[in-house]
Amino acid sequence: GTGADNNLYINQAIVFIEDAIQYRSINHRVDSKSLWLYRWYYSRTCQWILSLTITIILALAFVEKPSSLTITSDVRYRLPAWNPPCGLTESIELLCFLVFMVDVSVKSYLIGWEEFWKNKWLMAYILTLIVSLTDWIVSLSFFCTENVRIRRILRPFFLLQNSSMMKKTLKSINSTLPEMASVVLLLAVHLSLFTMFAMLLFARTKDDQQDKEWVGYFRNLPDSLTSLLVLLTTANNPDVMLPAYSKNRAYSVFFILFTVLGNLFLMNLLTAIIYNQFRGYLLKSVQSSLFRRRLGIRAAFEVLSSLKETPANAQQSYVSIGALLQVLQKVEMDSRCKQAIMRSLKMCSCDQLSAAQFQKLFEELDKDAIKQHPPSPQYRSHFLQKMQFAFGHPYFGYLGNVVALANIVSICVVLVMDADKQPSERDDFFLGAINCFFILYYLLEMLLKILAMGLKRYLSYPSNRFDGLLTVILLILEIATFAVYGFPHPGWRPEFMGLLSLWDMVRLVNMLIVFRFLRIIPNMKFMALVVTTLLDLVKNLRAFAGILVVVFYAFAITGIMLFKGAVVPLGNTRKKCDFVALLGHFEAEIIYCLLYLPFVNLICRWAKIYFVAWWLISSVIWVNLFIALLLENFIHKWDRRCHREPLSDIEYQRTVELMFRDVLEEPTEEELMEKLHQHPHLQLCR
Repeated sequence: GTGADNNLYINQAIVFIEDAIQYRSINHRVDSKSLWLYRWYYSRTCQWILSLTITIILALAFVEKPSSLTITSDVRYRLPAWNPPCGLTESIELLCFLVFMVDVSVKSYLIGWEEFWKNKWLMAYILTLIVSLTDWIVSLSFFCTENVRIRRILRPFFLLQNSSMMKKTLKSINSTLPEMASVVLLLAVHLSLFTMFAMLLFARTKDDQQDKEWVGYFRNLPDSLTSLLVLLTTANNPDVMLPAYSKNRAYSVFFILFTVLGNLFLMNLLTAIIYNQFRGYLLKSVQSSLFRRRLGIRAAFEVLSSLKETPANAQQSYVSIGALLQVLQKVEMDSRCKQAIMRSLKMCSCDQLSAAQFQKLFEELDKDAIKQHPPSPQYRSHFLQKMQFAFGHPYFGYLGNVVALANIVSICVVLVMDADKQPSERDDFFLGAINCFFILYYLLEMLLKILAMGLKRYLSYPSNRFDGLLTVILLILEIATFAVYGFPHPGWRPEFMGLLSLWDMVRLVNMLIVFRFLRIIPNMKFMALVVTTLLDLVKNLRAFAGILVVVFYAFAITGIMLFKGAVVPLGNTRKKCDFVALLGHFEAEIIYCLLYLPFVNLICRWAKIYFVAWWLISSVIWVNLFIALLLENFIHKWDRRCHREPLSDIEYQRTVELMFRDVLEEPTEEELMEKLHQHPHLQLCR
């Protein structure tokens, strides 16, 4: 081939390998200009601009009318929210729409017209933009006075379509819905039957004193359904049963049966079904991601084998190591993986790689991310060696944990003794003195550990970074306290000088000391397992968190449109709440009265549908999905802990894809080649 062809093959291989790294589809244009545009589109700068645009358009709801973004949410005390002039947020919105139009245009061009009609997400993207722009024009024509803005509810779609993992998660959730619907239907039957029983059991009688249950909770069908639905969430338990229970203890059997069947059986059955089904569909999604990675690597091999460096009559294709090294120099990938692959190439005795060798080389991408800690310094002095051994020993860390525990106990003792004292009566000498002592110990401990481990090795441990940062902050706060209020002495009274009073500064120091006590977690194996599970879950929850933002945002915007102006400080609602205050009820009950009474009484009873839908989606479905992922992550880590104890100097980091790595099936040669021959823009030589 010519030099231009060779450059094209090299660029194609670069893009295919980058697609494999990011689990992207390879069904896009592969000519020179399209490859340049493709790499530009997926560059960090472009993706950062797109992410910033999505963040801005979602954040507009916080300042748009009728936003109530104020310091306090209490309608009695909050100031009027800032109302931007017409055209300000609309101009920002238009700029965001222009970015999205460029985004959808580039995506549509890169995949080609034939693939465009198969991509439902892109078609929905274009439809969302058309509806949003139409609604934007309507807003300007009404001078921003319209009450309903459809485009605000559609904004979360821009976040949803930008993440492939969110799309897979949503597809998994959608596939799980039929099984979830069967249990939800059973839950509805359970609720309906007990509602009818309740209306018969607590029917109205002639004695008004005996009808408190009927008056408060079971007056009619909507109230009865609502009361039992709220009982299913345990929010009104045991209030809902107290009137009947005070009349006859036997009535408690009804509520106990309802709670046991609903909460203990049906809700947990729903959790089990969601875990089982969602895990299966998520596994299928991860299996397709593995296929995309293998397909991208195989596509890179096929185009590199077209460099005419092997005989034309060869029965098997090969790729030269020199061509692969040339590709690796330009590929954007993790430095750890790139270095590992290059080390393997240097150790290879042959000049060419077969398809199997090429694929095996890139299996480095599937391995755990391993972080090795730097070695400790080597001291020649015998005295320093002994110090290194003593202060680098685990027992020295245990001693630090005991000291931290003693610090916590001493703080608790002082707080208990001073709990009922007025600030003017409090003597902070003892607390200030023990804080000074313990902070000096923490500083000495940090310096000795750095001496024993070396600065690089010390900072390579997250627990040490956490420890050291808090120690430095504590030291700075203690020096600032001494500079403003002097050293602790008997009669050290809290006075207000500068930004914080003495008591405020002492409290801040003590809160940080309590927080620092979390250093014991790595030393408790089971607790460390739980914490690392949660941390790994947080790292891998971007897709779930994104969909959660979509759900919260859509419901929030819908709630703003439905209940705008329902919570007001004046009128009958305020009078009723003021009456509650006159009766001597707590402030929390007044706030509850102000916030929630208007939704049902001032709007309409159909408002309950909104809150029930919110409860079903957020609490029932989404919480159970979160539990499913949490269980999967924890069980996986527990199995790994039982089979292999990691070395102390190595940290393993897992992703959702690696979580299922042991049960995934490798695609066959025939499946990969069949898929490659179906590529709409790539013509293979064989």
